[in-house]
Formats: sequence, structure tokens, C-alpha cells
Amino acid sequence: MNRTQPCLTWSVPFCRVLVLAIASIVCLISAAAQEKVAVTLDVQRLAKIQERMRGYVDAAKTGGIVTLVEQDGKVVESSVAGMQNIEDNKPMRQDTIFQIMSMTKPFTAVGIMMLAEEGRLSLYDEVQTYLPEFRDQPLNVNGWMKKPSRPIRIADLLSHTSGMRNEPQGAMRDLYRTMDRTLADAVKEFAKEPLEFDPGTHWLYSNPGIATLGRIIEVVSGQPYERFIETRLLQPLQMRDTFFYPPADKLDRIAMVYMPKDGKLVRGGSDLLGGDPALYRKGAKYSAPEFGLFSTAEDLSHFCDMILHLGTWKGVRLLSPVSVQTMREPQTSGMQAGWYPGADYGLAWEIVNRPAGILGFFPVGTFGHGGAFGTHEWIIPSRNMITIFMTACEGDCSNLPERAFQEMVAASVQ
Repeated sequence: MNRTQPCLTWSVPFCRVLVLAIASIVCLISAAAQEKVAVTLDVQRLAKIQERMRGYVDAAKTGGIVTLVEQDGKVVESSVAGMQNIEDNKPMRQDTIFQIMSMTKPFTAVGIMMLAEEGRLSLYDEVQTYLPEFRDQPLNVNGWMKKPSRPIRIADLLSHTSGMRNEPQGAMRDLYRTMDRTLADAVKEFAKEPLEFDPGTHWLYSNPGIATLGRIIEVVSGQPYERFIETRLLQPLQMRDTFFYPPADKLDRIAMVYMPKDGKLVRGGSDLLGGDPALYRKGAKYSAPEFGLFSTAEDLSHFCDMILHLGTWKGVRLLSPVSVQTMREPQTSGMQAGWYPGADYGLAWEIVNRPAGILGFFPVGTFGHGGAFGTHEWIIPSRNMITIFMTACEGDCSNLPERAFQEMVAASVQ
């Protein structure tokens, strides 16, 4: 029997598309299999992480630290050091809840990818298609306003190449502390700000850009942004301690934010992102798709595990493998991008993509995201590993302990 005969009943173009699609799926599966090489870990080295983290706490670098490492779907390291609330003498716990700040951004990006998979939007779509207030947005060229070469696309927002500013200006200047405007109101104001460069030509980390994606989710889905994220991601991933607005029964587990000053730690106040941590965002209206989530190390491991396993968690598929792979592809080659040496940006993920990146003991292909108060997640496909570092400090006080943690984990690979 001629095994190619069924194709004779279809058009030649359709057969070609079918063959290409099958080939793409085979390549995707093959690549996923190849990048996950079995590794063993030195448990004695991992056991030293807690002592090292306690040293940073004792030196008043930060109030407390939680770490977690998963490899092959199993927790291989977890440690706790210090206090979640120094004034109230509350020790840090494995289930302490942190403001994860910009680690919210990948959740927003996944929400956009879900809508794209459903055919409800395209990454090529212009933002003004869904948000008319972005029509005729000007470009600032040395103080002169001109028309940009093209409108912003959704993909530009995801990769931080839209030209939108880093922080809100004008009427929204205090929004990130007061949280007193709705997402819809805020994004309308963001649209009035001129672009810093032509879309797609440079990289500039843009919080308002990610907020704009959250507003697009609202318009396309017909739901409040936070409700969409809750029902489509947090609930299926059983992230029970993850939320935008703290419920009363979780308040006593939320870490306060501290700043090192003159060898001591001082609690942050109302000038912090999200406002005074001790007020728990009471009365807030702004959902903050760019920094709004609270979470725990364990909850974040569920999300990272889903991404590591190409969109599947505990047998439930939330995202297609193609979407995850697309998010992991560098979009900023040739640009100065990211926070980490040797990094590029994909769609809301920072990706170790060049040799300089391995100075942090990360293999090329590692990707992740951090938050303003010192939280960080890294997904390491080649080691089938997830690392999560959690602290709550303002400034660069988390840099040294976070790097020490990551390097100690990497050094445990045998």
C-alpha cells in the first residue's frame, strides 16, 4: 500500500502545511527532550544554603529569606531564615506571603497568550484596535512631537520594546503608591504620554506597558483583569495564597518590607511601591498587572512548574507548548536589554542568552523574572530545575544573598 495515498484526496498546499505542522511538533518534542538532561545534586551542598542565608540576615542585609529549589518535580531544597515582621517578633515561615511585585508580569503575559491561543487577539495586533485612546500617540524626539513609524503592537508591550515610559508620569505620577485609580482610568492616562522611541527599535522596561496588557485582557475577555488571572491561572494551579487584594485571614502571614540603614533594618513606609506594607493595600482600586500580586514560594513553584513543563501542571494543560516556546524566544537581539549580564528579553521573560550570563552559574537558556522587593524565580530547562528566592527589602539589598543562593544551587549539580 502506498502510505502517502491519503494525501492524494487533499490539495497539495494542504499536504505541505500538514507535513510542516507535524515536523514542527516533532522538533518541539525533540528539543524539549534534549534540553532536559538528567542531573544529580549534592544534598550536602544544598544543606549549607540555610546557614549562608542566615548569615545575611544576621548582618542586617535583609529581614528574612525563604528559598526553594525543585528538580524533576520534587523539592530538593527549602530554607527559612530571619523574620517576616521584626517589630512583632514574627519569624519567617515557609508559607510567608510576599509582595512579588514585577513577578506579576509573566502572569499577565500568560493571560495574553491564552487569549491569542483562543483566536481572540493576535500578538501582531495594534494596541489601538482594543484601546482607542492609543490612536495618534505621539513620539518624543528631542522635545519635538512627531508621528511614530508605526503604532504599538501587543508584542511590543510583551517584550518592552513599545517605547512607553518606565514609570507613570503626569496625572498618574503617584499611582503606584496611592493605588487610587482603576486600571481603565490609569491606562487612559498612560496613553497620553509620548513614546520615548519608535516601537520595536529599542528596549525600555515599561511598567505602564504591562498595565496596558492587563487592560487589553479586560476588554477582550469582558472580565476584570484580576478575575481573569484568578480563574484562568491561580485557581487551576491551586495557588491558594496568591492574590491581588489581601484577604483578612492572610494578613498575619504577609512579610513587611525593610531597608538597611546605618547597620540596622528600617521598615519601609508609604513611599514604597504599593504603599505602606502594613496597610495591606486597604482601599486600593488599582489591580496593577505590572506588580500587583502577593504570593508564596510554594505557590510560585506551581506557576514555574507549568512553564517548565511547556504549559502543563499535574496533567492539566493551561498553555500550549508553542506559546511557552514563543515566550522564551529572545525578541531583543542586538539591543541593550534586561538586568542580567548576557541576557535578552523574550515575551515578559528575561533570558540568559549569551556567554556573559553564565557568570551567574546559569546555563544558556535559563529564564526568569524578579520583583522590586527582592523576590526572584529562575527556570532552568537544561537541569529540569526551578529556583525561587524570596525576601522583602527595598533597594539592592537582596543582590548578594540572591546571587549566593543561585550559585550555591548551581554548585550542587554533579
